[in-house]
Amino acid sequence: MSRVRAVLALGGVPASELPDGVQQVRLKLLERAADGREAPRDVSAWAAVVASNWAMDYHRARRRQERLGERLASLRAESHAVEESKVLSMAVAKGLDELTDTQRQVVVLRFYADLSVRGIAERLGVPEGTVKSRLHGAVRALRARLHEGEVV
Repeated sequence: MSRVRAVLALGGVPASELPDGVQQVRLKLLERAADGREAPRDVSAWAAVVASNWAMDYHRARRRQERLGERLASLRAESHAVEESKVLSMAVAKGLDELTDTQRQVVVLRFYADLSVRGIAERLGVPEGTVKSRLHGAVRALRARLHEGEVV
């Protein structure tokens, strides 16, 4: 079985896993005998091939585990980002509720309807300077509200 250990080691199997690999090769030989199949002509060569296959399977399983771990970490990060986004959305919604009607109106038209300052002024029938002033005050109030709640 020293040849099996050598094949496993050359196959990149860590030393701590070598006994398991050797045991798996022995188990394959016993299964073959239990199934009534005749013993391989060169047991040593057969065991080296089985050990090589086990080493490849070991690395495939390890990569699969690593990819699974990466996917789980990615899902956790996405979940965390979604939660942060929900908290921020709720804070912005609450902040919008606290604005005056005129401030809320210009914020909604600017950032949700994506209208320009000129478009908002035309739609509301007020000067562009008034729209800018209301937007400035509204954004400042929202920013203060978000910092107050330690969201940003």
